[in-house]
Amino acid sequence: MEPFPLKVFTVSELTARIRDLLEGEFDEVLVEGEISNLRVPRSGHLYFTLKDERSQMRAVLFKTQFRYLRFDPEDGQHVLCWGRLSVYEPRGEYQLLVDYMEPKGLGALQLAFEQLKERLASEGLFDPSRKRPLPLLPRKIGIVTSPTGAVIR
Repeated sequence: MEPFPLKVFTVSELTARIRDLLEGEFDEVLVEGEISNLRVPRSGHLYFTLKDERSQMRAVLFKTQFRYLRFDPEDGQHVLCWGRLSVYEPRGEYQLLVDYMEPKGLGALQLAFEQLKERLASEGLFDPSRKRPLPLLPRKIGIVTSPTGAVIR
């Protein structure tokens, strides 16, 4: 009798199996969310995070689809993306391969941030006269961590 009755997968085998399942089930999806961490490297592809209040996922819009967009995507924009799920096997991460994207306005998270910034500015908290010069040497140093954080050990 074998000690492990279940099939043993290598990491690559399991990742490929997950890719097959995801790509088979989600070959055409509409996903709504807010753009963040937008990057456009020299390749011309758009890499970004699509998020809502509770979750986030990586997304990519390849250069061939990017040229058909009728707007310039920006961080904080609320968008509707049409595409398919895929797994980037070297990192074992799933991502949305976007075929088309439409703007839906300013995202809720970006809007909340902008409103908070405006409220704090109206209270004068960003006024240069309120700023204090940094001391040459700090008198105290604080560390913020969890009780089980690596800094404690």
